[in-house]
Amino acid sequence: MSLEQLIHNCKRNKLKAQSELYTLYSSKLYSICLKYSRNTAEAQDNLQDAFLTIFSKIGQFENKGSFEGWLKRITINTALQRYREKGVFDIINEDIIDETVEVKDHENLSLDYLLNVIQTLPNRYRLVFNLYVLDGYSHKDISEMLNITIGTSKSNLARARLFLQKKIEEDNSNLESQSIS
Repeated sequence: MSLEQLIHNCKRNKLKAQSELYTLYSSKLYSICLKYSRNTAEAQDNLQDAFLTIFSKIGQFENKGSFEGWLKRITINTALQRYREKGVFDIINEDIIDETVEVKDHENLSLDYLLNVIQTLPNRYRLVFNLYVLDGYSHKDISEMLNITIGTSKSNLARARLFLQKKIEEDNSNLESQSIS
């Protein structure tokens, strides 16, 4: 069945088509959920909520643009909605700090390690970091998505980078001291 036919059948609430769509995209969307969630249980909840939204709004998709991009946007917005409701983005100080961060020996870092370190970021920093660095959104887009100012977005990104730099350097230092002893 073509993607166009699959979408058409989902718009008609055909369970088989919805199941096929879930099977086709769940792993990609789950990886997105993991980036915006604190743990796997939260990611699974976000994935289920995203698919509920996808199936309820699929009639709004008009075959303009990328369907996968549309799915991704709904998934990200679903995950972010939880944080908006919790007031995670209430920031007192929006001072923008220097965004330049250097990490020594960065070529030795595995993707799994980096993703795990990103997961340790405080929510507001992790979400802005993921949106800006990993998903390529602009600070203007992020400010609209998270209902924060552009300055807050920039500040949170800079703080996320500093946090990551310190964590990576700390981990590298711990590894070096373990290998010496």
